[in-house]
Amino acid sequence: MKTSLKNAFKRLSIPILGGAVVVALGAAAVGARDNDKTAGRPAAVDVTVDDHALPRDAKLGTSFAPVVKKVAASVVKIYTTTKVKQTSSQEFPGFGDPFFRRFFGDEFERPGRGPRFNIPPQHGVGSGVIVTKDGYILTNNHVVDDADQLKVALQDGREFTAKVIGKDPKSDVAVVKIDAKDLPFVVMADSDKIEVGDIALAIGNPFGIGQTVTMGMVSATGRATMGLDYEDFIQTDAAINPGNSGGALVDAEGRLIGINTAILSRSGGNQGIGFAIPTNLARDVMESLIKDGKVTRGYLGVMIQDLNPALAKQFELKDDKGALVSDVVPDGPADKAGFKNGDVILEFNGKRVSDSRHLKLEVARTKPGESVPVKVLRDGASKNLTVAVKALPGKEKLASNEPGDAEHTDTLNGVGVADLDARTRRQFDVPDNIKGALVTEVDPGSAAAEAGLKPGDVITGINRHPVKDAEDAVKLTTQAKDKTTLLHVWNERGSRYVVVDERDSG
Repeated sequence: MKTSLKNAFKRLSIPILGGAVVVALGAAAVGARDNDKTAGRPAAVDVTVDDHALPRDAKLGTSFAPVVKKVAASVVKIYTTTKVKQTSSQEFPGFGDPFFRRFFGDEFERPGRGPRFNIPPQHGVGSGVIVTKDGYILTNNHVVDDADQLKVALQDGREFTAKVIGKDPKSDVAVVKIDAKDLPFVVMADSDKIEVGDIALAIGNPFGIGQTVTMGMVSATGRATMGLDYEDFIQTDAAINPGNSGGALVDAEGRLIGINTAILSRSGGNQGIGFAIPTNLARDVMESLIKDGKVTRGYLGVMIQDLNPALAKQFELKDDKGALVSDVVPDGPADKAGFKNGDVILEFNGKRVSDSRHLKLEVARTKPGESVPVKVLRDGASKNLTVAVKALPGKEKLASNEPGDAEHTDTLNGVGVADLDARTRRQFDVPDNIKGALVTEVDPGSAAAEAGLKPGDVITGINRHPVKDAEDAVKLTTQAKDKTTLLHVWNERGSRYVVVDERDSG
């Protein structure tokens, strides 16, 4: 049965729902082969951490030379080399053009046939930071990814062949090791204690010209700019350029607070906006890579999204802090702990949750098997739950964050819905366990379109009531108290909440 909500609304006369980021690449070629052998891995890595907070007396000294001398020997150059590779003509863009067939004939297009080309060795240079006296070095995954050979050059002129201990593309952290003893190493700070306005020094090898130190301050924390799965960048205006990747960002006492990673630039050079992976995140990843050869992250089993003022009002919140649960994975840790759709996670393991990204990071840092307290808001009342976190499955996501769909708040004239049947389920790949009304049309100028509703979406809930079919959707929308409607919507990316607001639409 196909039902037009727009037509139903007319009958009932009631409001109805209706710049670029540049990796601070060391011109780096790509990384080294994963070392998947676990034999002989140390039980733990012996890093030195100084977690006291900086004294903040707002007095700037005349020189940071003592700080630089303390740290400089711990920052190294990393040279990467990829070997000669042979590739077929089909892998080159544009080689399918008929122009080339005139010279090479039809054999040119057959797999395994046609001319082959040698790609010459590729060389790159980046930076790294020695964090233990026995030679463990932190750097970026993009510095060493796909490289066949690694060389590490110390400030005293010594060079070592290095091997990759582990890489984590999801956070852009990598660990390499050189065979040496009594090396100068950097002391790590507790990056959770840094504040905007703290002095920051960036040390690395920009453009391969040699070790360089630049000064600035912490401009912001908690940035997410590169589209990685796990991001919590420190933003700084200390000059960072290509070649600085993997280098050190240190505080005024010479303690490591971050690993320089990327710049935001229109020109490809420094424009005062650089990003560094905070040491707490880098250290967690490093310890897992050294101990296990991989990163094991916690898994909660929920789909989450950020709150905005409109959603906060619907869920009776004073502000838009927290993470909204839009779906719960059946039989997952959250499901077993009693989580429900519409819960707003306010605290996780004793820490206040600011948004979905922050929750994702905290869950990932939790050791699988650990039981942690969680505070949620449900139907306007606070509720305490305890969840036993599991290991993140290989292909499942910890959480899905769809901020774009939640930011629009405009509502549902001009929406067509239909019942789900075998044909429409196949057409839109809707699982059998999803119940609701299929969105078949959305007028481009409608408030619902502004809110992000699209054909193929399935409306599974309206104003916190479940939707069984298209007729059910029409009935529920006639019961709206005002011109704002809270939708629970499913599509192939997962579930989310959407507020559709028609108060300003004529």
